[in-house]
Amino acid sequence: MRILIVLTYYRPHISGLTLYAQRLAEGLSRRGHHVTVLASQHAPDLPGEEMIAGVRVVRVPVAFRVGKGPVMPAFPWYLARLARESDIVSIHLPQLESGIAAGVARVAGRPAVLTYHCDLQLPPGAANRAIDTVVFGMNWAAGRAANRIVAYTHDYARHSRLLSRFPDKIEVIPPPVIPPAESDTSGELRRSLGLEEKLVVGSACRVATEKGLEYLLDSLPLITSDRPVHLLHAGESRNVPGEGDYLRRLQPLIERYADRVTFLGQLPPEAMHDFFSSLDVLVVSSVNPTESFGLVQVEAMMAGTPVVATDLPGVREPVRMTGMGEVVPVRDAVALAAGISQVAANPNRYIHPRDEIVSQFDLNRTLDAYERLFHAQVA
Repeated sequence: MRILIVLTYYRPHISGLTLYAQRLAEGLSRRGHHVTVLASQHAPDLPGEEMIAGVRVVRVPVAFRVGKGPVMPAFPWYLARLARESDIVSIHLPQLESGIAAGVARVAGRPAVLTYHCDLQLPPGAANRAIDTVVFGMNWAAGRAANRIVAYTHDYARHSRLLSRFPDKIEVIPPPVIPPAESDTSGELRRSLGLEEKLVVGSACRVATEKGLEYLLDSLPLITSDRPVHLLHAGESRNVPGEGDYLRRLQPLIERYADRVTFLGQLPPEAMHDFFSSLDVLVVSSVNPTESFGLVQVEAMMAGTPVVATDLPGVREPVRMTGMGEVVPVRDAVALAAGISQVAANPNRYIHPRDEIVSQFDLNRTLDAYERLFHAQVA
């Protein structure tokens, strides 16, 4: 099958959405499908077209940006050409061009399947509210034109501002999770940083408004433990599109807790198992529906690390499904501290065998479900 995957950002940009699309694209390619990814040329030094791990990646030049969103006037022409070459178009939302993408697919006579990763909720401000409104309208138009819409969980689909409008089109497929590769260096990061005698709390995400890192930072002095508490953060912090203001607002807290926090930057995939296994608990402190699941939760669980996650639709599901952690109220540093304290005091209560977690989030189950869905639309 010839599959066209359309999204705004692709490799080397790192986010939950891009990792999802990458794993889907490369997994389907390994199964013998011809997969093309159409995305923005979000950095000017990226090639306009290349092959990555068996996937053809085509990038559209960016004329300018509005907030986080690249504006690509040539996008419809690229899409029309590639859609005609494909059997099915897989569009990943939220995306400014989503309505255009679904409409072009329909004109080309190709079925369109949406994968809806999250509602968009930008930081306060008149400009951001206008962007939210436009993107929602485009996503709604895409939903109207699409054959089917994939959601991560029933929980998120019921509560999503967009997905709840299309209940008859929803197909729930678990996200593609790849178990972090086990290695002999598990816990080496903790030792190399001299944290063996500390309670090590972790976060793994971009430094972005929806991640709620200010609440995690403020929870650090409130955690009850007989060991000093230290936070390890893995993820991009300095070059996150549209998040410069958030980083500046966060900076006083970072400086206040400088002796309790280590920012590691973006780690390569092969280093993530060591990162997760160096933690006593991973925290997902997200604050709004821009977060719909949190793939890092499952990756941490596969490394034997329990999780504290906020009580958001979708985000709470990995803990509910596995029992490996606690769910706490949103935007509440005190509640975060209490959850972390509870998990840290009773770790054996929360840790389950790796095979048990892997069986619930098997990548092949995700690929099987997409193949069945795509074949049903093309038939």
